Amino acid sequence: MEHHHAIFDRRAVRLHRDRATRTLDLVSSLLEEAADRLLDRLDDLTRSFPLALDIGSRGATLAGLKARGIEAVSCDLSPGMAQQVRDTGHGLVVCADEEALPFAEGSFDLVIASLSLHWVNDLPGTLLQIRRILKPDGLLLASIPVLPTLAPLRAAFEEAELALTGGVSPHVSPFPTLRDCASLLQRAGFALPVVDAETIDIGYRSGLALLRDLRAAGETNAVALRDRRIPSQALFPAALEGLSERSANTEGILSVPLHLAVMSAWAPAPTQPQPLAPGQFTTSFHEVLGEDDRA
Repeated sequence: MEHHHAIFDRRAVRLHRDRATRTLDLVSSLLEEAADRLLDRLDDLTRSFPLALDIGSRGATLAGLKARGIEAVSCDLSPGMAQQVRDTGHGLVVCADEEALPFAEGSFDLVIASLSLHWVNDLPGTLLQIRRILKPDGLLLASIPVLPTLAPLRAAFEEAELALTGGVSPHVSPFPTLRDCASLLQRAGFALPVVDAETIDIGYRSGLALLRDLRAAGETNAVALRDRRIPSQALFPAALEGLSERSANTEGILSVPLHLAVMSAWAPAPTQPQPLAPGQFTTSFHEVLGEDDRA
């Protein structure tokens, strides 16, 4: 469903993911690292999750879910990516838009989304839908790139384009902040929301290698307001030179850390711990501190 104020061109997102089916092996280790960090959160929990929905993780979570005895349904916006995940033989796969999830209320014990929700236009709406399709006391686990991920690349493009054309158009996706992610979970009505910061350190020998990996993962520019014209031939060399000046170490290796918000939150259920209302407390503050009330 497209909005007149859409930030992202969802058709472009789908086409980029379709194209990435041929190159995913170039970035599979990074996708699996991010997925493993997310799945590790399950090992701290005592309860079981018989049925999970995987949203758009490009197959990276499926082996880990299976190893934990969790049956999974996968969905992806891209028909090509859905077909590729289906070919791995890990359960049911559906081609579906994250902005209009086609699942019944209370269908899943767990929803997991590894590096997949940052191209959604209506993230609050998608989180509301996820809460609806979770069973009461079901768990959402998601990771989203957050600022300052790719900030040097964004700045390098802006500086180069401004020098060449006197104007700037978006070349790198906008990312939320950690604080944005926490408030989104609360707005969507989740219980016990927790957002942790994690960083995956990545190094590249060149800016071209970084751009190749972004393309290989289906992560190239899909901002709705991007300039559709063919850019000046000088733009990319100038931007990559600027990136190198900002991010390269003495050996010429570019440091490009992936900053993640790891979000966990629960669908509300009557069995969950509830905060006490004012006046319901039975222990005085002085007793907690071990002070004598008569002092």
